[in-house]
Amino acid sequence: MSTGMILFAIVISAMITFGLRALPFVIFRRKKDIPDKIKQLGEVLPPVVMAILIVYCLRDISNDFMADGVWRLTAVMIVAVSYKWKHNTLLSILLGTVSYMLLLHI
Repeated sequence: MSTGMILFAIVISAMITFGLRALPFVIFRRKKDIPDKIKQLGEVLPPVVMAILIVYCLRDISNDFMADGVWRLTAVMIVAVSYKWKHNTLLSILLGTVSYMLLLHI
């Protein structure tokens, strides 16, 4: 692919991403109340995303649990405790990732 085609693909992807991010603000720009279904999704999705990430992280723990499993479970516990403490998904994912990488290299 040429440089022009790559830049074109990047620009189109950026425009679509921006449009999708701006769409809720366009839809709800009037002072209307947010529908109950959307409010419910906002309450339910962060814990569900965390649960999916935990299952994804632990899906392939090998038979040698002491080599890798302990570090993963420790990172999962850090994620769970930090999420329960602060209710901040991004902070929990960041702490879990950093702690896992540090524990893996010790």
